[in-house]
Amino acid sequence: MTHTSFKPQSITRVISSIPLCLSFALISTHSAKALTITPTSDGNTLVETITGSGITIDRSSINFIGASGSSGTFSDGLASGIGIESGIILTTGQASSAIGSNTSDVTTTVNGVAGDSDLDALSGATTSDASVLEFEFESTGGDVFLQYVFASEEYNEFDSAPSNDVLAFFLDGENIALVPDTNTPVSVTTVNDGNFLSGDDHSQFYNNNDISDGGPFFDIEYDGFTDVFTAKFLGLAPGSHTLKLAIADGLGDGAIDSAVFIASGSLTDNDGDSTTVPEPTCILSLLGMAFVGSTALSKRKKVA
Repeated sequence: MTHTSFKPQSITRVISSIPLCLSFALISTHSAKALTITPTSDGNTLVETITGSGITIDRSSINFIGASGSSGTFSDGLASGIGIESGIILTTGQASSAIGSNTSDVTTTVNGVAGDSDLDALSGATTSDASVLEFEFESTGGDVFLQYVFASEEYNEFDSAPSNDVLAFFLDGENIALVPDTNTPVSVTTVNDGNFLSGDDHSQFYNNNDISDGGPFFDIEYDGFTDVFTAKFLGLAPGSHTLKLAIADGLGDGAIDSAVFIASGSLTDNDGDSTTVPEPTCILSLLGMAFVGSTALSKRKKVA
């Protein structure tokens, strides 16, 4: 399959960022820090990291299910380009694989653990290598918000695949990880660069980092990622509620990793301002566009 290497909208973003980049290019090369990942499967640590104001967690209900090393905490996310400074990461592979820069088009760790039945139902396919963080919290009623970024190695080659890795935030069974102002679940198919799909790809929310398409532009391993999104539920009834944060490989094959970065303290009853993802680093982007060919490397996803 041939893949267009760099779409006109992306080139426009790069060119428009030149003045800012020329001012700060030398500073950024010396001050930027690599993404820092601390793997942990401790559910209490993960939940405590993302809990903010107005939320009371039932600690006895906290449960993490996933492979060792598939989850953790992170910092230096702003310098790395993902738009969130710190928080937790849940992956379908290994959390440490998120550290950039991007050196592989097919980063994969097959953990050999089960998928999740709720994700199976959402995607219509069997999943595997799930990382699931589930807990109960008490609310006096009102609104609930949670900020996150979805990232994947399935970009950009699998924009039109029949089944992709699956992300969901189930609040009392309802998925609230949706494309902004829609009822569409976030995935590689629904937020992407628009090169393969004829429908609404919501490319305005997408950040390309694919080494086969002119990248890398950001200091993370994943080939692409979304802007910072806010999952929300408005008008929550008073009482006890269950939140299940889940991500898994699609098709049950365990191949090609995806991740979700969830912001520290963003599980709250207050809708805080999202930190926007920076424009692609212009100097590196322009050099990459000049020297990287337009033919994308082909990658094949193993199907069990």
